[in-house]
Amino acid sequence: MGAARSDAADPVALDARVEVVHQGARPFALQAHVAAGPGEVVAVLGPNGAGKTTLLRAIAGLTPLSGGRIRLGDRTLDDPALGTWVVPEQRRLGVVFQDHRLFPTMSVRENVAFPARARGMRHGAALANADAQLAHFGLTEIADRRPARISGGQAQRVALVRALASKPDLLLLDEPLAALDAQRRDTTRAELRAFVSAFAGPALLVTHDPLDALLLAGRIVVIEAGRVTQDADPATIARRPATAYVARLAGLNHYRGRVSRGGIELDGGGRLVAVDLPAQSSSGSREVLIALAPSAITVHTTRPDHGSARNVWAGRVRGIQQIADRARLDVAGPPDALVDVTPAAILDLGLTPGSAVWLSAKATEVTAYTAE
Repeated sequence: MGAARSDAADPVALDARVEVVHQGARPFALQAHVAAGPGEVVAVLGPNGAGKTTLLRAIAGLTPLSGGRIRLGDRTLDDPALGTWVVPEQRRLGVVFQDHRLFPTMSVRENVAFPARARGMRHGAALANADAQLAHFGLTEIADRRPARISGGQAQRVALVRALASKPDLLLLDEPLAALDAQRRDTTRAELRAFVSAFAGPALLVTHDPLDALLLAGRIVVIEAGRVTQDADPATIARRPATAYVARLAGLNHYRGRVSRGGIELDGGGRLVAVDLPAQSSSGSREVLIALAPSAITVHTTRPDHGSARNVWAGRVRGIQQIADRARLDVAGPPDALVDVTPAAILDLGLTPGSAVWLSAKATEVTAYTAE
């Protein structure tokens, strides 16, 4: 598959300040700022009901803004204060939906040609453009098939080619891998990465899957309950989560606390020591966040008085879960902790729900950082 950049003449940037308020039986308010530069892939990640799809629909012109402003390059697409609103078909967007939304009575070639035809291009020229796009992405052999005669992975690729064939200023991807099974998801994820790398404009990927976000995007915007809770590169998201939700996705224990007497007093009880404590924040606060990997915690049946670990605390096993080749203990503290051990360790230590244990972690394994 080729990886040449798309031929958009002047790639633009997206700056979307989206405010949407829904009243009624289930009121909801979204207030989010999302920006993406030319060639940048930004993932919007969050739990169900957080506002991800509402954000995408607002940018696409399918949900009206209650406030804010959406700009794409030098064009204002939506600004309620100024009475500006550009209809969806004139926003020059390429949209890929979770269910592909290919026209069932058209061939693959005709599906890819449709956006150009809708803009007024002659039928023959639109088909020639579609053939060139399909050849570029290795889909020529299925050009004459209808959607019912291609696989789910192929349908996803066709939907992506159709979106790029319209030569959009902005690419919007709404859960593009959610309809695929695990095996096809891994293969199609790699293909999707090649597709979006071929696009010179900004791309916005809406997903609830952290793996999609981490592998496909250069930056991740996390939305929870209608608000942006973190906006950072994947490495920062994975190592320094700003909320408990992000920490769960990253597989980390997450705590809040305050620096005191060379350590950190945790909000929920307990105390941890870290080698590197963050400097006082610009607001003067000594409040910090702490991340600790479950694999960095050791379990003991008696207090480990002679080890090098500076963090030692008592706990009780609440539950045991098998995860691939390891077992995960849910231990009540304070502080509470998830701990990864081998199945053999469970047997050797005689651990069951209700077992009293001691936990230890080296100060070098405790990451403390400010929320700013």
